[in-house]
Amino acid sequence: MFTEHTLESAPAASRRLMEATARPRGYVPAAVARMASSPHLLEGFLKLSALFEATTLDPLSREVVIMTMATRNECHVCVAMHTGRLRQLGAPPEVISALRESRSLDDTRLEAVRLFTLAVLAAAGAVDDEVLRAFLAAGHTTQNALEVVMGIGTYTMSTLANRLTGAPLDPALRPPA
Repeated sequence: MFTEHTLESAPAASRRLMEATARPRGYVPAAVARMASSPHLLEGFLKLSALFEATTLDPLSREVVIMTMATRNECHVCVAMHTGRLRQLGAPPEVISALRESRSLDDTRLEAVRLFTLAVLAAAGAVDDEVLRAFLAAGHTTQNALEVVMGIGTYTMSTLANRLTGAPLDPALRPPA
C-alpha cells in the first residue's frame, strides 16, 4: 500500500532529503523511500536522528537505546541496520547478540542504559527515583537521561513508520541481519 519512492516519484519536499541520505550509501534505503510519502515525517526523523547522534551519550550507549527500541518494536530494518553500526563501533559480539535477543548485558554501564530505556517506556517517563539513581550511579548524567528520552522518541518514529509501511530489508543490510 505504501509507495517505495524514487527521486522522480517522491514528493518534491522529500527529494533533497532522499538525495542526502543516498549520497554516503550510494542508494536510497527502502525505509527512507517509503517514509518519503510524508516529507514531514522523513525530515523530522532525519533531523532528530542527527540531533540524537550529537548528544553526550557515547556511541555505544546510543546504539543500546536504538537496539532496545528496535527489538521492542520488532523492527527488522532497524535491528539489521544497527547491528551493522554496532559492529562498526567494535561492540563485542556478546553485546550485539544480547541486544538482538533483548537479553541483559554484562557491561553494567550499557545495561543501565538498556534498563533505563525500558523503564522510561514502561512508566511513560515517570520513572521512580530509584531507577534514575541507578542510571546515574552507572556513570550517566541527568542530561543523558533526557537524551535517552530523545532516542526513544526518534526511534519510536522510525520503527513504527518502518513497520507501518512494510519497509523491506535492503540488500546491503542482509549480512548484518
